[in-house]
Amino acid sequence: MASNGLTYDGCNFFRQRLVLSTLSGKRVKIRNIRSKEDDPGLRDFEASFIRLLDKVTNGSTIEINQTGTVLFYRPGLLYGGCIEHDCSLQRSVGYYLEALLMLAPFMKTPLKATLRGVTNDPTDPTVDMLKFTALPVMKKFGIDGEGLDLKVLKRGMAPGGGGEVLFTCPVRRIIRPVQLTEPGKIKRIRGVAYSVRVSPQMANRIVESARGVLNQFIPDIYIHTDHMKGVHSGKSPGFGVTLVAETLEGVFLSAEMASTPQGQGDPVLPEDLGRNCAKLLLEEIHRGGCVDSSNQSLALLLMTLGQQDVSKLLLGPLSPYTVEFLRHVRDFFQIMFKMDVRKPLEDERKGGEKVLMTCVGVGYSNLNKTLK
Repeated sequence: MASNGLTYDGCNFFRQRLVLSTLSGKRVKIRNIRSKEDDPGLRDFEASFIRLLDKVTNGSTIEINQTGTVLFYRPGLLYGGCIEHDCSLQRSVGYYLEALLMLAPFMKTPLKATLRGVTNDPTDPTVDMLKFTALPVMKKFGIDGEGLDLKVLKRGMAPGGGGEVLFTCPVRRIIRPVQLTEPGKIKRIRGVAYSVRVSPQMANRIVESARGVLNQFIPDIYIHTDHMKGVHSGKSPGFGVTLVAETLEGVFLSAEMASTPQGQGDPVLPEDLGRNCAKLLLEEIHRGGCVDSSNQSLALLLMTLGQQDVSKLLLGPLSPYTVEFLRHVRDFFQIMFKMDVRKPLEDERKGGEKVLMTCVGVGYSNLNKTLK
């Protein structure tokens, strides 16, 4: 830790460091970015992410050395407003949206962001998954109202992209603490099977195979088929599915799969994709918790920034990404979580072991909203 900010080595967890730097107001220096590789420095998608941060803040200073291996970032004030951004095709729109979800509630004016690029790929969380799972998490912390929405205007598969997404989010001065310790039992399963520039039957075949697995456990299943045509179908063919299980306590657990991008790797059959995604959903239900594994870091950040009161959240096993996020939260906000591992009794049939996360929020107040 440097006296004038924080210093990190390497390109891992790039977004975490810049997002937490922006929220905490602490400067950050990232050095040795792929310095030992044949092609050193920032990648195109990382440079695109920096440009997006520059658009939603006012007064940020970003310095990159000639080789792109050292980045110095001094955050400005989060401003928001209406922005448009063409995302790098190396990563999907979900890569950028995950960061915007963390930043948007703390801006000066409500955010209205139009992002263009790849909406669905096998690597990053898709727009559909974030809409079904991340937005309900934000609502539990008091970030709700008419202004919170995520719409797919055009669907773009990898590698060509051509998709377009509209994300709107209201601002909040404070985040309320939560007590989320009971996930509840699964009451229904919903989802969307999508296809672009291929036969509409692909989506129907996915639905049939997914239902073949899930109908053994629960009758209330509805998977919507979405086949976009013409200008709304992007530049590359593909298909995929996002499945979401909803509990009696309003918890959403999700899984998703997308077809192999055109020209990359072996093609996948829609039947296999639907079946495998259904099994992934069952695995996510077994992991359990009050937030699914893809949104653990978002929920933990909102707990950290909540009012100076105790927040509790029951999670399934922590992902490696979440573990590193907790280390960064300690660096930027000096917040440590109490972790209580809970092993379920055999006769309870409540899935795998859980972790009860407890912390006292820093009492973060949205100064950007109060400044005129």
